[in-house]
Amino acid sequence: MNDKTDGGDSLLTVIVAGGANLAIAVAKLVAGLVSGSASMLSEAAHSAADTVTEVLLFTAIKRGERPADRRHPLGYGNAAFLWALIAACFTLVVGAGFSVTHGFHTIFDGEELTDFTVSYVVLAVSFALESVSMFQGLRQLRQSATRWETRPFALLRRTSDTMLKAVVLEDSAALAGILIAFGGLGLTQLTGNTAWDGAGSVAIGLLLLFVAVTLIRANASLLLNRSASPGLERRILAHLQAFPEVERVVELLTVVIGPNRMLVAARIDFVDEATGAALEAASAEVERRLRREFPEIREVFLDPTSSAEDRF
Repeated sequence: MNDKTDGGDSLLTVIVAGGANLAIAVAKLVAGLVSGSASMLSEAAHSAADTVTEVLLFTAIKRGERPADRRHPLGYGNAAFLWALIAACFTLVVGAGFSVTHGFHTIFDGEELTDFTVSYVVLAVSFALESVSMFQGLRQLRQSATRWETRPFALLRRTSDTMLKAVVLEDSAALAGILIAFGGLGLTQLTGNTAWDGAGSVAIGLLLLFVAVTLIRANASLLLNRSASPGLERRILAHLQAFPEVERVVELLTVVIGPNRMLVAARIDFVDEATGAALEAASAEVERRLRREFPEIREVFLDPTSSAEDRF
């Protein structure tokens, strides 16, 4: 799977999620205004925040795909992390902030609920639409996990595909939020106490807070030139050490420079018999095979050295 395929899958995942969230946000807003439910209005804010997030993630993908130029020789991959970070901050401020404050307002001041049926129908339809978006995100996650020979949720923790990470986490939170809204409305209808609906709104806000903070931390780490995962570094190291021209790898550095994009730099002690021309040929062959084995590697810098220092 090459980077173009990865980007196409991420773009499709974002478009599916954005379309579903837009339709859901409108339906939830109408239901919230008709019923007066705090949980429904919080869910409307949740879906609206997710919709804006998908727009920002779409921007992230397009910005990150710009080719390298003289001012940005390593490309614009990190722009994807910046826009994804902005999207997570939007979810934190708008989605979580509105849900928590509106929920507490309902708990302390109460609310007048009218039509529960409309809310239940909208929540049921929303759950079905969110499930479609979630299915697309999980499908891409499983495909990527198969390629990386790891478990899907282990990959989710370390992936540099921040768009995929955002969609899966936000869709998971959306499905959980719908169930919370169902519970808050149901308890309010059974007990006649609207505090349950307000508590549901607060719970939805805290859920959004958790997702937003998780995504902010992940994107901040990627913006600060995070290394590849230890497992991937071990695979690259083993691949380098398998070359007959390589005596040993003195030092290996990896840097994530965009979603599914990586820079690799290595100090290599080649076999002593190699001449200057042989070293050049060996370096070119190592780089060629490395790029073929790991398509996400975009830049390779090899430093032939005879240093006695052995990092590995």
